[in-house]
Amino acid sequence: MLNYLWFFLAALFEIAGCYAFWMWLRMGKTALWVIPALLSLTLFALLLTRIEATYAGRAYAAYGGIYIVASIAWLGLIEKIRPLNSDWLGVAFCVIGASIILFGPRFSSP
Repeated sequence: MLNYLWFFLAALFEIAGCYAFWMWLRMGKTALWVIPALLSLTLFALLLTRIEATYAGRAYAAYGGIYIVASIAWLGLIEKIRPLNSDWLGVAFCVIGASIILFGPRFSSP
């Protein structure tokens, strides 16, 4: 369960960092938005290394599902756009897939 905490924190910082760049480049805000963007993206990278997984690629793949959850939550909470039912259905499939990737049994190939 600790992995999910790291995933959600990493997603929060990744989305916040990217959103800060979005604010600067797409919304015409000051270039000073780059400072919190870079700090946030650095924290994202550091947090993602806390995931208990043998291989980075598997951790990143599982993180992708959690990132989608956080992105849809961001849409609703920060951007004030109500997610659609289809958004939440997609989120459910992604979380299931992320869990299978991260915690599924490991079989060796012949």
